[in-house]
Amino acid sequence: MSGVRIGRLLVVLLLVAAGAAYPQDYPSRPIRLITPAAPGGTTDLLARLVGAKLGEIFGQPVIVENRASASGVIAGEITAKAPADGYTLLLATLPNAVNASLYPKLNFVFLRDIAPVAGVIRVPMVVLVHPSVQATTIPELIAYAKANPGKINMASAGTGSAPHMAAELFNVMAGVNMLHIPYRGQSPALSDLLGGQVQILFAAAPGTADYIKTGKLRALAVTAASQADMLRELPTVASSLPGYEASQWYGLAAPAKTPADIIGRLNQEINAAFEDAAMKTKFAAIAGETMAGSPSEFGKLILDETEKWAKVVKFAGLKAE
Repeated sequence: MSGVRIGRLLVVLLLVAAGAAYPQDYPSRPIRLITPAAPGGTTDLLARLVGAKLGEIFGQPVIVENRASASGVIAGEITAKAPADGYTLLLATLPNAVNASLYPKLNFVFLRDIAPVAGVIRVPMVVLVHPSVQATTIPELIAYAKANPGKINMASAGTGSAPHMAAELFNVMAGVNMLHIPYRGQSPALSDLLGGQVQILFAAAPGTADYIKTGKLRALAVTAASQADMLRELPTVASSLPGYEASQWYGLAAPAKTPADIIGRLNQEINAAFEDAAMKTKFAAIAGETMAGSPSEFGKLILDETEKWAKVVKFAGLKAE
């Protein structure tokens, strides 16, 4: 029996043991999927893929609501304060875990006020440098950065974004000091990297392959724990910095106190979607590695990531902008 099927079976057994039954009339109206990103880009595309699939299954529209401000803070707060009835969901991402320590005074506590539903996918990042940078490997990049402290402009998709945190983790573990230049999303950061205004970018892998193949940018490594299928020829950062790992992850969450039977139903349908051939193809197109699993497994990931990035925020002295 596959891991996905086992995960689905465990959810069902837990609900039966608790005496819960799937609500026969859920959903009876449209569902909002709050998405911490502007239209376009990987996050928005993923939200629409998941929303369309759930809408097909439920026979009710899943409306993607883009709330891109403050690196996911607004999206998280909207979800935390929404009625816990299953009609408001959040596409949770790595910045939601980072924000707990990056923003000292939030109007909600993500770990307390959000209920995990299911992990969806992980997307690897890739270390990209402008061709003018005198480094073709991670060890050479570290040596170059140490020889030029504070002089290498390190672009990111925004303060607290997954690419930013991947780069700061690299700074910490490699003992280097690259200057952070935040942008409003990955596209403008890539544009300035191509133009040479910045020298390095830890970028979400989707949308970078053509620049790498044509030599417009040089790829040094992937940030995930294992090699990425779409960039199989690249080593991992961890092969040079043991213990290093950073990847953008996505999953669904709901307001805390959302009934367990509704969360169980959502989890079952999301996990089932991973077995759909068309969905597998669409996930592969954005370099996504499916996560699946139970709500508690996704909750553990959020907790682990919250603790991990809090250490990086503190050590690097990061502040929200």
